[in-house]
Amino acid sequence: MLQDNFNRIHDYLRISLTDVCNFRCQYCIPDEDAQFMPNSHLMQLDEIVGIATQFVNLGIKKIRLTGGEPLARKDAADIIHALSKLPVKLTLTTNGSRIHEFIDVFKAAKMRSINVSLDTLDSTKFHQITKRNQYTQVINNINLLINHGFHVKLNMVVMRGFNDNEILNFIDWTKDLPIHVRFIEFMPFTGNQWDNEKVFTFQEILTLASSKYQYAKLREEPNETAKSFQVNGYQGTFAVISTMTAPFCHTCNRLRLTADGKMKNCLFSKGEVGLLEALRAGENLTPLIKLCLNNKAKALGGQFEGDYHQIDPQAISNRSMIKIGG
Repeated sequence: MLQDNFNRIHDYLRISLTDVCNFRCQYCIPDEDAQFMPNSHLMQLDEIVGIATQFVNLGIKKIRLTGGEPLARKDAADIIHALSKLPVKLTLTTNGSRIHEFIDVFKAAKMRSINVSLDTLDSTKFHQITKRNQYTQVINNINLLINHGFHVKLNMVVMRGFNDNEILNFIDWTKDLPIHVRFIEFMPFTGNQWDNEKVFTFQEILTLASSKYQYAKLREEPNETAKSFQVNGYQGTFAVISTMTAPFCHTCNRLRLTADGKMKNCLFSKGEVGLLEALRAGENLTPLIKLCLNNKAKALGGQFEGDYHQIDPQAISNRSMIKIGG
């Protein structure tokens, strides 16, 4: 069992497969000519499975594959197939552009829930965010997942003055389709041009929703990061991930593995532990995993707390989101 110094049990591992993405979203990888890690620095298929197996032996019950864009990796299908043999719930977060190429892979791996990142329902704004003309493909692929019976969550990073005027449109989308929209408060990472004025808060989202809908709060699952709601009579739901204004660190059960095999005990942690180097050197990973977990801060990587207006993004020591894994 993986338990930290604050008695939090960790049974959920997020594995980044690559720092490569075919989109260029401004809050994640704004530089069109960004440099990515060479293949030799990345965990290879057998290494991913080997490290994941050791985590499973220590109590991990759920694995989420992330990136970059995990489906941009050439051997993504092989990785999914191999990890599906472990006794875990396997799932994935994607930008949605290549789902149609992998739908049969997902089904064969018995993956039933997929998260899709989508920050706008406007095709022009979509191109502005991603620098790509893939809006129609992404929408078609969301519908494809629904038609094949997948549980579909949509992750929308809300940025004041940019897409906060689409919140009601996203909630409207849940009326006739069983989709589950998650509004994410804008978080600070290296290079993402975060500003506290861009944060559209959990309470503001609910106030806006209340101006149009009658909705009920849904029961939260243990270790849930999202506060979920459902408009009366609607098929889908909406939720808020309130990292900046109402953090959920006290129930955190998540650990992270970057594409180059570094373990992070928190999305905002400064420290990392090199599991890939240790594996290639033939070392026992268990002491390193437990050491990293024991160093986990009480909240937000120990880098900030309290009023988000007081955060100095330049003082935060971390990788960019694409280097960490979503």
